[in-house]
Amino acid sequence: MKQLAENLWLLQYPLTVLGTQHGRNVTVIRLRSGQTVLHSMAPFTPADLATLQSLGTPGWLVEAMLLHDTYAKEGHAAFPALPFLGPPGFSEVVKFPTLPLLPAPAAWAGELEVFPVEGTPKLKEHAFLHVPTHTLIVADLIFNFDPNEHGWDRFFHRYIAGFKRYPGMSRIFKLCLKDRPAFQASVRRILDQDFDRIIVGHGRVIESHGKALLLRALEDAGVL
Repeated sequence: MKQLAENLWLLQYPLTVLGTQHGRNVTVIRLRSGQTVLHSMAPFTPADLATLQSLGTPGWLVEAMLLHDTYAKEGHAAFPALPFLGPPGFSEVVKFPTLPLLPAPAAWAGELEVFPVEGTPKLKEHAFLHVPTHTLIVADLIFNFDPNEHGWDRFFHRYIAGFKRYPGMSRIFKLCLKDRPAFQASVRRILDQDFDRIIVGHGRVIESHGKALLLRALEDAGVL
């Protein structure tokens, strides 16, 4: 576990997709109440669970898009009593009851805000803003892999996933974009927020200049 800022931590897990190393980032946000929000699930070990318990009282589990169901059942099994929040339709994907991400829980007010990424009905991603640390948390809106990757990882990400440079948007995300005006309006609302750091769902944390790099990635992809 790595502490990124006050009340903000990152756990990283291996995740292989079609033979490439994607990794899975789990973000832990501690609210002023002492309760924590676990953003993205993973195959938590007993040691992981003990560490998570030490950071505060686990309050909510979150998956922020429909395609982020890989470890949802494992997370739910690890914390069966906690409310599990997901995008519309997530319950049907994971086959257990989940609660909506919006409206966000009242206990998050002033600390953790949720913004839907519109126009992608097969994804329904939601971005999270941790207000005290000026941190944006995304799932698959952009990726930020190692620019020095090589072999199959490099070939797949560059020529199949379509990344021109990092951070970047995947070709799959672009293919799922069905309502460009709605997408652009929702992204503009996100870009209007006060953030500098971006925690991506897969790859390296963008520690600074996150807003400019997000804008560049979307322009590179031709979606903004």
